[in-house]
Amino acid sequence: MRKAKVRDVGARVLADGRCQFRVWAPRHQSLAIHLLGSPDRVISLEAEADGYFAAEIADVAPGTRYFVRFADGQERPDPASRLQPEGVHGPSAVVAPFTAWTDEHWPGQPLRDYAIYEIHTGTFTAEGTFTAIIPRLDDLVDLGITAIELMPIAQFPGARNWGYDGVSLYAAQSTYGGPEGLARLVDACHARGLAVILDVVYNHLGPEGNYLSGFGPYFTEKYQTPWGKSLNYDDAESDAVRGFFIGSALHWVEECHIDALRLDAVDTIIDYSAITFLTELAEHVHAAGERLHRHVLLIAESDLNDVRLIEPPERNGFGLDGQWCDNFHHALHTLLTGEQDGYYMDFGSIDDMARALRDGYVYTGDYSIFRRRSHGSASRHIQAERFVVFSQNHDQVGNRARGDRLSQLVPPEGLRLAAGVVLLSPYIPLIFMGEEYGDQHPFLFFINHGDPDLVRAVQEGRRNEFAAFFARGTAPDPADVATFQQSMPDPRVAHSGWHAGLRALYQELLRLRKSQPALAHLSKDDQEVIGFAGQNVITLRRWHLTDEMLAVFHFGTEPTEVRLPLPTGEWHTVLDSSDPRWGATPGAPSPLVPPTIFFESEMALPLLPRSFVLFARERNQ
Repeated sequence: MRKAKVRDVGARVLADGRCQFRVWAPRHQSLAIHLLGSPDRVISLEAEADGYFAAEIADVAPGTRYFVRFADGQERPDPASRLQPEGVHGPSAVVAPFTAWTDEHWPGQPLRDYAIYEIHTGTFTAEGTFTAIIPRLDDLVDLGITAIELMPIAQFPGARNWGYDGVSLYAAQSTYGGPEGLARLVDACHARGLAVILDVVYNHLGPEGNYLSGFGPYFTEKYQTPWGKSLNYDDAESDAVRGFFIGSALHWVEECHIDALRLDAVDTIIDYSAITFLTELAEHVHAAGERLHRHVLLIAESDLNDVRLIEPPERNGFGLDGQWCDNFHHALHTLLTGEQDGYYMDFGSIDDMARALRDGYVYTGDYSIFRRRSHGSASRHIQAERFVVFSQNHDQVGNRARGDRLSQLVPPEGLRLAAGVVLLSPYIPLIFMGEEYGDQHPFLFFINHGDPDLVRAVQEGRRNEFAAFFARGTAPDPADVATFQQSMPDPRVAHSGWHAGLRALYQELLRLRKSQPALAHLSKDDQEVIGFAGQNVITLRRWHLTDEMLAVFHFGTEPTEVRLPLPTGEWHTVLDSSDPRWGATPGAPSPLVPPTIFFESEMALPLLPRSFVLFARERNQ
């Protein structure tokens, strides 16, 4: 197998006040470290093989700030800096390993046990820091969450950013609390049984503070991406480039105790190697998990509907553990909202939603009107636990012109229906921060770049992007601090009015998902999905051993009655989304389903608009 050159790069604290520095800079004949202090020191690095430079330097205390100095006197931050206390253009800082860990016995979790809560660190709390999240963790555990997912935290320009403009891929954002704040959050999560997923970006770097090209051939002219030149994963000297990015992943896993990495937009990683970067990344990360004796996972984002991402290498796959399933979201969103903009034009039928519940992908080689070509590969055979599904996430909300959450597009009964479809599915659920109580604040795109020309380019780019897609309303200025402030959810409403009822519904569904064998058993084989297109109804029947459950989802806006062909038996109503305890407003229609129903070969079931009912029975094996 091809081997990336994974080396200890950056500044590594050793014993007796010494520090090892290593930098890959094959475009230079000599390199030095400029240590800032009283007095400053400039120490030459020794050339090693393959373009690396390194040295052990005495009397370097943690916190020491430094630059990498080129022979012409230019100075740059360390590409593998662990901390950028003055931002992306400032000096790097030496960071000592965090020593207050209490999670030495934390085994991690298998993906099948994940119930994910996605968080943007900067907006989730008023303080916008890692440590400010810690007091909120108990509420998430109470809700039924088993893993939090942090949007990207690699150092980015300024203090306000989604994180996808990161440029220091080993450095936790300084305004969020840096590596120590991150470590304290991860340790607090593990103490509560919560896994931590980190969103990482290995398909591009942001434009501001991106100094990698000055060190070596990190980019290639062979391909273009939406962000410019492609990262060099398959051109000359790409072994060390791969090693740098794999080293970043290992840093988050080994030094920061992260449990899983969500790989942003892997469909934009261009790599025609016989053994791809993603394959090597999976090999190294999974080997690290084995060394650490804990579950360590890789979850891809891709819109290619390509099962090779999550197939094992022996089946010519890349060996990743899971994938975000956008098709599931699109099928659900169009049924709930009626929207048909952009890629939503490919969805909108009951059959699409039934297929997503049954198979995962909706497009498995079918013709896509949006793409004007056939799209996708068959996913029926892929284990259910490998798909992460959602009704909302940062992309699907934040890439709308006005950042509309689903709570701003559909009434509360629609939110309850969405919760039922996601949480009763056989897949891994993801909840976007504030979704569980129907937060009313938008989640908008925001930046805090220091380059005025770049700010203008982003502003113009966003306007052009929305000219033909999700063009309802005018997008706020992403550089305006008010845009950032509007994007903060307000948890104070979570325990009042219909918001409290919605949160209680999420909590109950997550509880049932864990406690009921038919729901805890994630299997596409042990289920039956039927779509009733004429009545906007889908039935989802799941079973395991003697436990069987039936969910009936009604997407219509008028009451209906559906005749269900079901096994004969006594079915008990477990949950009805129209029950007032889940937040139905006074005067709303009451549930129509009795507590117990004896189904014969066929049963007429009355259903309220935008509602779902969950039944249970014991089955004969």
